[in-house]
Amino acid sequence: MQNNTWKRSFIAMSIIATLAGCNSSSSEDSGKTSPKPDAYLKVGLLPDTQGGGWNVAIHPMEAVLAKHHAEGVNVVIPVGDLTDNGSTKEWEQWRSVADKYREAGMEFLPVMGNHETSWAYTVEWIDNMRHFIPEDAVHMPSAEWLNYYIIRDNVLMIGLAYYNLPIAFSWIEEILAENKGKFDHVVIASHDGLVGAKYGQTREQIVQGVKDDNRLFDIHKDIRELFAKYDVIWVQGHEHMYQRSQIHARVYGSNDPGGRSNVDTLASTPSGGNYRMPSYTQIVSGNASYKGYEYRYGERELIQDVIQHKMATLKPEYDSNHYDANAAILSFDGNRVDYHAYYAPHTITRNEDGMKELEEPNWTLMDTFSRTLDRCEALIYPNSIPEGQRPVLNHIVEYKTNDCLGYDGSSARLVGGVNETFNRVDTTERTMGYNAGLTRAETMNDMMRLTYQFLFTQNKSWDPNLNSSERVVAGIPEHDQTGAEKGSVTVPATTIDMKKHVTLSWMPKTNETRSDILIVSGLQNHGGVYQNAFGGEKNIRVESGLPGSQPDGTSKRPHTRLPLTATQDWNVEDIVADKYGVQFTADAGLNAKDLVLGEQVNGVWKPLVTENCVVDVPWDGYYLVNEPVRDATCAGQPVVGYDSQYGNRWWMIAERDLEIALVKQ
Repeated sequence: MQNNTWKRSFIAMSIIATLAGCNSSSSEDSGKTSPKPDAYLKVGLLPDTQGGGWNVAIHPMEAVLAKHHAEGVNVVIPVGDLTDNGSTKEWEQWRSVADKYREAGMEFLPVMGNHETSWAYTVEWIDNMRHFIPEDAVHMPSAEWLNYYIIRDNVLMIGLAYYNLPIAFSWIEEILAENKGKFDHVVIASHDGLVGAKYGQTREQIVQGVKDDNRLFDIHKDIRELFAKYDVIWVQGHEHMYQRSQIHARVYGSNDPGGRSNVDTLASTPSGGNYRMPSYTQIVSGNASYKGYEYRYGERELIQDVIQHKMATLKPEYDSNHYDANAAILSFDGNRVDYHAYYAPHTITRNEDGMKELEEPNWTLMDTFSRTLDRCEALIYPNSIPEGQRPVLNHIVEYKTNDCLGYDGSSARLVGGVNETFNRVDTTERTMGYNAGLTRAETMNDMMRLTYQFLFTQNKSWDPNLNSSERVVAGIPEHDQTGAEKGSVTVPATTIDMKKHVTLSWMPKTNETRSDILIVSGLQNHGGVYQNAFGGEKNIRVESGLPGSQPDGTSKRPHTRLPLTATQDWNVEDIVADKYGVQFTADAGLNAKDLVLGEQVNGVWKPLVTENCVVDVPWDGYYLVNEPVRDATCAGQPVVGYDSQYGNRWWMIAERDLEIALVKQ
């Protein structure tokens, strides 16, 4: 134990020595403003760090912050539940790790979790966290040190205490209005969120809410619409598992999950430009503690689409043999945001175990996206939908979109491919109860109505629930000693196939490119992984989903069509995406002679293929199965075509996310 303490002290001195030249002096009572080591802002997420037994989980916390430091993070957001019981001892442990990184130049924006509101509300929290909250933070009146915001570069970051979203919403509206023109990106951090993976305020405060408590009930729609309008990235903890999803703010009556009610998915118009989906991104940051939770309730289909989900509960009886430490990073550079989420497995259950696997963590990149504010986007559904449900709504399983417009007259679209490589996860069975006179629901019908009004899709032939034929099952009402009705509904265990959130984004051309730069993101995140509800591994090729997990009442079938290229692993860098076609059309005024699609290689823009390997034919989806004939010397090069019949139109076949532009051949 003494040896581990010496190692941590040595690491701290090394970190401080390395960045000493960049540090600005500061008193103990003021937060630090970190200088940026790069040309852009990097924001790291630190998940829950409570360790149990009146301890902080210092080993996962140390590993996550060390990863953030190694990646050049400027600002760290601890997303609540920093401690287990809010004791003086725990705060000393937490600060023993965080202080050295703060002194090394990393800024902290801590938010209060339920373990702090329960144990350390006004004394320990403020005494310890006011030293971390930046000196220039603007605080919500009557909620100082609990709800506050800062602006760094062009990023507005708002921190909210646990369960404070409903009471802080009008203040958030004021912040957004008052700071118009000072920010491009919005990050809101809290311990929990509207939906969550296990909890979620919509379920807890509305569906299972207390009678006449309408603080969230009255504004839940306004919250989602405002967050969608400002393209908010919501980050949170509380769940002890990782999840990224899109939370909807659909126009009523729209059956389009990918756009407004009057436009197609991933669409644009000459006058209106590009359309984003009416949704915002929610990131459940994962784990940095000594406990992990199973996946409960599953996807709330009415307002949520799950893009990525991973958990590890260290329950060998469920084939889960480790915990995860999670380190996620948001990087902002002007109009652009890049996201990278890592995990490192470990079996540490208490501080006395020592660092073990986390002294040299095996970090794996498990989730990522790159996008700009000027983008088009779509949800691409997994190709596991029963045949009879395919024409219903916009359950698009093909990589096909409408045009997305660039700044210089360029346009791009996806033109082919099928989503055969997707991740799958099971959930556990749960119940939701009511008691007339105490809860919003007064009867069993009330409870059923609320679940289908705010959480789940009721399975209908014209509006199928892709996760179950019977998403909620009514129980048998009873009566308490006063005669009031009480009871519960059951949310059966089910199997969820994740969607792909595909984006086409634009960046202005550079001196090295002859066109604007197209970023294609979201196709490479799934390797065909299948997890049970506790994080144990299953084989999607041979194992069925849980009973009733299809909208036709059957189980999701083994996905035998999973491509041979599928890694069935989490490492995004190794994942091979489904083959898809992307078409790039340049402005008619551009001279296409000697131009070709290119990409950056080691910071230099180069052609994707040699000149003799560009085929002169229009795009045909048949090429995804049988590539056009090319010279033998083209082996190993991407398939790139030029449509001379149309003019100024190129296309290519890809198996990964892309960043391409027209360059000189």
